[in-house]
Amino acid sequence: MASAAADLAALLSRQIALMGPLSVADYMASCLGHPQFGYYITRDPLGRAGDFTTAPEISQMFGELIGLWAAQCWLQMGSPEKFALVEFGPGRGTLAADALRAVDKVPGFTAAKRLHLVETSPVLRARQAAALADAQPVWHDELSTVPAGPAIFIGNEFLDALPIQQLIRQDGTWFERCIDWDDKAEHFTWCRTAAAPALVDQLPAGGRDGDIAELAPAAAAIAASIADRAIAGPTAALFIDYGYARSTFGDSFQALQNHKPVDPLSAPGQADLTAHVDFAAVARAAGKAQVHGPIDQGAFLLRLGIQQRAARLMAQNPGQSKLIEKAQQRLIGATEMGMLFKALAITSPGLAVPAGFENV
Repeated sequence: MASAAADLAALLSRQIALMGPLSVADYMASCLGHPQFGYYITRDPLGRAGDFTTAPEISQMFGELIGLWAAQCWLQMGSPEKFALVEFGPGRGTLAADALRAVDKVPGFTAAKRLHLVETSPVLRARQAAALADAQPVWHDELSTVPAGPAIFIGNEFLDALPIQQLIRQDGTWFERCIDWDDKAEHFTWCRTAAAPALVDQLPAGGRDGDIAELAPAAAAIAASIADRAIAGPTAALFIDYGYARSTFGDSFQALQNHKPVDPLSAPGQADLTAHVDFAAVARAAGKAQVHGPIDQGAFLLRLGIQQRAARLMAQNPGQSKLIEKAQQRLIGATEMGMLFKALAITSPGLAVPAGFENV
């Protein structure tokens, strides 16, 4: 793995020598998605042996409740005879497997759904194929190839991994924060370049010297595309991720390796690079459609009935009661995932408010 990091560093340093410093977005895209050395291309990053753990890996309850949420949306759409059930970044396929098991007895849902997975990692596609063989999934590299028509989209911890751009304010002026290569020290370093006016125009009002602002054009593009689909026909989308309910300033660019934070400029391609999601910006990008939330993950799962589901599981498996309760607290606890993670839904105009977002 060390040699792979050195190979990617050499490639990026040559690119910098030829074209100048990299934007944070370009650096993230290469580190995560390079076809030979990219983090997500070369490994399964999940679980204890990986670098991070997501909600579906913590408890089956998460995927089951999301499945029931999708089934309720399908009913609110008028139960179309054929629809696309789409998951962005489906990991090992755990969420989809739990969701499909939970809705198996909803009349007509299983027969109507066509499972589509937006996934670029060949390693994870293999895991998904094994977990979801009976569902006969179809894979896509990007949203644009998902067929038109009624659709329900799910994205759990997906938006946070999309490339961001950073700007920094110094002496009353906004500059783009970029990544350069130090030939003498042989490592990446931060620098600044002139910021395009179009970027500055997207920033929240205010800001003081030293502030860092983040923009996520890829996340906004996906939200806008889903909004377009929502205008064209019955559509519902649910995004759950860690982030901010309101646009704010701050540096949230981070790297995780072996479940611990590391310098994002070290060992490119060997750590998970993410940034907090600006849910207000996502909502603005989806403005053509109906937007619901964001709401804290804890409140959302409580509204969907996680306590009742946990109680039932504990009654069925009394020997696992402590583990089930611990998993529930990780998902909804205020000091765990409950408040840091948010849920946001996008639906077609005229559809009923989706489950969990009532009175939000």
